[in-house]
Amino acid sequence: MPYRSVQSVLSIILLIFLAGLATRARAQQTTEQLGQQAADAWLALVDSGEYAKSWEQASSLFKSHVSKVAWQKTLKSTLGPLGKNKSRTLKSAKYATTLPGVPDGRYVVIEYESSFEGKQSAIETITPMLDKDGLWHVSGYYIK
Repeated sequence: MPYRSVQSVLSIILLIFLAGLATRARAQQTTEQLGQQAADAWLALVDSGEYAKSWEQASSLFKSHVSKVAWQKTLKSTLGPLGKNKSRTLKSAKYATTLPGVPDGRYVVIEYESSFEGKQSAIETITPMLDKDGLWHVSGYYIK
């Protein structure tokens, strides 16, 4: 086999190998990353005061446990005194299939170190889950 043919074959093998790595990297966009993307989009609704929309975008499990009206009241009474979110930094994101008080499933428990106008330091815990529609939706939200 001429030198150029060997070089071409090696180039093709290298490209196939690199394509395989890229595909694996995309497929391995971690569960934690997928959960965090859903959490960040949902938190943007909460931060902008769109509490009804945050309920609508929540998981079916979430919506089965709290009404839209109750959710809006809860956020107003909880977040009102805190004021606007000033910063939010990812502290941790952990995949889990079992959590206390909820059915087994696919969850990501995410903690953010956060700061609000009225509270310098807080921990927000948000738990997206893989819902029946095959998409990640928030199933829990807590602030300490």
